[in-house]
Amino acid sequence: MALASVRGMGIELAQRLLDVLPDEASFFSIDSKNLGRLLQTSNKIIDGDYRRQLLKAAEEEIKFVNDNGISVTYFTEPDFPARLLNAPDAPILLYSRGRCNLNRSKVVSIVGTRHATPYGTRFCEMLVADLAKHFKKDLIVISGLAYGIDIAAHRAALREGVTTAAVLAHGLNTIYPAMHRSTANEIISSGGALLTDYTSHDYISRANFLARNRIVAALADCTIVVESAEKGGAMVTASIASSYNRDVFALPGRYTDPYSAGCNHLISRNIASMLNSSEDLLKAMQWEHSENDKPSGRQRELFPELSAEEQQILNYLKQQGENMVHINAIYSALKIPMSQLLGMLIDLEFKGIVTPAPGNKYSVT
Repeated sequence: MALASVRGMGIELAQRLLDVLPDEASFFSIDSKNLGRLLQTSNKIIDGDYRRQLLKAAEEEIKFVNDNGISVTYFTEPDFPARLLNAPDAPILLYSRGRCNLNRSKVVSIVGTRHATPYGTRFCEMLVADLAKHFKKDLIVISGLAYGIDIAAHRAALREGVTTAAVLAHGLNTIYPAMHRSTANEIISSGGALLTDYTSHDYISRANFLARNRIVAALADCTIVVESAEKGGAMVTASIASSYNRDVFALPGRYTDPYSAGCNHLISRNIASMLNSSEDLLKAMQWEHSENDKPSGRQRELFPELSAEEQQILNYLKQQGENMVHINAIYSALKIPMSQLLGMLIDLEFKGIVTPAPGNKYSVT
């Protein structure tokens, strides 16, 4: 725990240390001069007083950990998340409330703006629901418990019975935002976990939230940005995931929507692949769902569950034959509010009834 608290400590640095030292304890017992010679550095981390402070803080943290039933996992242990080992700056130790197997075969991080719109929230819910149909037992959804897309992802996973884990930017002595405390408790009781590399005595700062994004990116096979402005935490997470050679996906939106600007930027710069449905994700990740879970085209055609307005949209598109119809034409014909119309078209796409095309055009599948 003391070694994990060393400033700048990550997987790569810890492995370098243990290549030249007999064990972790040696880092704290060796004198500064010899440690500096071994590490070929004069960095503050070799200062004797600094190392003694870290040991004292770790001793205090042990009491907090034991009193509160917190699990501590070190990077040399078999149940440490294997994906973190491929991220050089990932933490070497995780504190957790609740325990889940973070080494499951399919782990996705879902991130986005704190100012989520109905468009983004609905897509997030539908994406998780669709993935749950195929991979419920193998899937983990990772996010950051923040307002907006983060909490929408966690709650969607909980509704669908999918394991979810929240990466916090502070110690496990508190929950931020406090409004999400009940969701945090539900995550734990449902077999998920709250994760952090911060101790109970670490101060909460803005920098913590950016730093924890590296864990959100490193824990997953892919990162999905649902909505984001051109600058923000989700864009940082996407950039980090790309630097780890992880797949990045983004939900496209209208160029006039401020919280689609970041996603459109990621797509246009080839940092992220465009994500219109769960099928895009499955194909890109080469995740095959079981034949029992795979809905057949015949079933989709015969048993669609449509609202009255969805049926209106379907009837209108059928009248247009095989022609692709712009969303503005559908709006003009049916007078369904644009925000609702977008959500319904996404629903119809997920049901396999409507096929989208570039330029906000649609046709019957």
